[in-house]
This record gives sequence, structure tokens and C-alpha cells, in this order.
Amino acid sequence: MSAITFDTLKFAKKLESAGMSKSVAEAFAEAQSEAFEELTKTKDLPTKSDLTELKYDLLKWIATLAFAQFALLIGILMKLPH
Repeated sequence: MSAITFDTLKFAKKLESAGMSKSVAEAFAEAQSEAFEELTKTKDLPTKSDLTELKYDLLKWIATLAFAQFALLIGILMKLPH
């Protein structure tokens, strides 16, 4: 499972610089951090390895289907009268 890194201090400082009060900015940053934590607990986020594996699986399917289509085309062409 993959974790989402979230810098609450940096987020709160940005909110403060935008005019939000310090206490509200800190509370908002903490709530955002908790939301990210909950997301990673309930969802299985894909890793780079998962995506690479999926890419190779898709390539195998595409190559197999392309070969089958080519073989079907050759078969049809051979059945046509010369």
C-alpha cells in the first residue's frame, strides 16, 4: 500500500499567508491530513510496480490480438478465389 505524504505545517503556513487565522489554518491542515490517512486505509493505491505490471499485461493482450487479427486476415485472403 502506498502512503500519501502531506506537510501539514507547510499547508497551514500557506493558508495563514492567504489571510486565514492561525488556529483555523492549523485545524484545516489537520483535517486534510486525517482525510489523506483515511483514504490510504480504505483504498489500495497502485504502486509503480503495479502499473508496470499492468502495462506489460496490456501489451501482451494487444500483441496477441494483433497476431490473431493478422492470422484471420491471411485465412480470409487465402479463401478468396485467385
